[in-house]
Amino acid sequence: MGTLFEECAERGHGTEFQLDRPFDIAPEAGTAHSVAGLAALVQDMAGRLTAAGARPGDRVAIVKDNHWDYDLLACAAVRIGAVPAQLSGQLSGETLRLLLERLGPALLVTTSGLLERARAEGADLLRAADACVLLDGALPGTLAFEALQGNPAPGPRRRHDDEPLVINHTSGTTGVPKLVVHSTRTIIGKLARFETVRYPKIGVRRDDTLLNASSYAHGRTFCWTASVLCLAPRRITIVTGQDPDAADPLLRAHPPTIVEALPSSYVRFRPLTTRLDNPFRRVRLYISTYDAVHPPVLRAYLQASAHRGPLWMQGWGQTETGPLTFRFHTRRSLSSDDARNLGRPIPLKTRLKVVDPETLAPLPRGREGLVLARTAARGLAYVGEDARWAAKQHGGWWHTGDLGIRSRGGSVRLIDREVDRTPQLSCLQTEDVLEERLPQVLECVVLGSPGEAPLPVVVTADGTLDRDRWQEAVRDLPTLREPAVLTWDDVPRTGTGKVRRTALRRRLTGRTDTSGSGRWT
Repeated sequence: MGTLFEECAERGHGTEFQLDRPFDIAPEAGTAHSVAGLAALVQDMAGRLTAAGARPGDRVAIVKDNHWDYDLLACAAVRIGAVPAQLSGQLSGETLRLLLERLGPALLVTTSGLLERARAEGADLLRAADACVLLDGALPGTLAFEALQGNPAPGPRRRHDDEPLVINHTSGTTGVPKLVVHSTRTIIGKLARFETVRYPKIGVRRDDTLLNASSYAHGRTFCWTASVLCLAPRRITIVTGQDPDAADPLLRAHPPTIVEALPSSYVRFRPLTTRLDNPFRRVRLYISTYDAVHPPVLRAYLQASAHRGPLWMQGWGQTETGPLTFRFHTRRSLSSDDARNLGRPIPLKTRLKVVDPETLAPLPRGREGLVLARTAARGLAYVGEDARWAAKQHGGWWHTGDLGIRSRGGSVRLIDREVDRTPQLSCLQTEDVLEERLPQVLECVVLGSPGEAPLPVVVTADGTLDRDRWQEAVRDLPTLREPAVLTWDDVPRTGTGKVRRTALRRRLTGRTDTSGSGRWT
């Protein structure tokens, strides 16, 4: 990864990069870049990190606004032999402080705005790092990014395939995220290399225009960067925000043929699918990870494409394991009853089994239980939480923390996160049904609490809900409490747009307890 951009430039890869805004590490460079230009930028960053004191084996924490330059900084750190730790700037100050204390980084790369926000929340991030580089100016006790310019990059430092390469955190929907360590073998050899094959229909072609609208602090984009650079598509478009009106001009100027986005980004960009000159008219492949996308959203995007047979590829996995299953949706195949079918394990890559949550004894096909996974792509450890990492292993199997059912054909149907389970119903399936029956709803979240009926949280554009339509939608469902109706910005979310269910439950009910044990979160 440290020489990825240089090697692709030497091979003559001509991919053009279009950004919705300039990189935070190079605001003067504009929004259009070449492979060679990015290679030079990575080398420049490597020189600056070295000048700031980062050395081989050191951990370099990166915390900033959402942009793909997270991965450019990570590649620069890898190039000098350091281990980048990418932390989302959307985490709270206290969470960032705790994660940085676990990391003990030699260098923190961040912004003055983020430091000041953390301080306002009672967290001093500077105490957790030996040194700090600010991308936007200088504060007492920090180094100015601009002052480090012009320092030559040292030669690339190689590491063993099984040594730590990068650290990424989990989404953190139920609490403080875990810091997952991956090696070159796990995240590059077992994951990224799998994606560099030009598979029929779903493989990246040299004439493709790719749109990526993701959370760039997470391991998925680090893996994506490794694979997509090698495939050399014609153009890559990067979108960092979720405002559809802000993204629309860039997408119409460069209509994509392949789209990969966060589930929350798909929800927010959905209004663009109904415009006359919709930017998704050329798409032949949509890709989603992190979380399920509800059927009405999938249907809107598949219908927006003018391609004869567009595909939606849904992947399910975890930061610790990478993708575990995948499945495809088409215009004809999609139904609300089938939305939580995650597909089959990736051939030759992963194995799954369902066990009793109490005894861990294997369950027959068709029985609900805890899903365990086996994959050679599993990470190395949790930083600062060795006991937690060990507790989630069972022989050679990994506790996913998800409840599911394995069908006779081998596919997995997701029921709920074990920690969020409620005896009355499947929260996830109920959410799908409600979103199908209430087209005006942006999102629905069902929260269970012991001894009470589940609480539905309905997200709409204006924070209002037609009560008659609501009563009709829940007519044949198990008993639910009166819905809490919120706007999108009212809902606490992770950096990947997932709902922080524990925080939302606390805010609305004053409780955090659930019917699940939470043993495998």
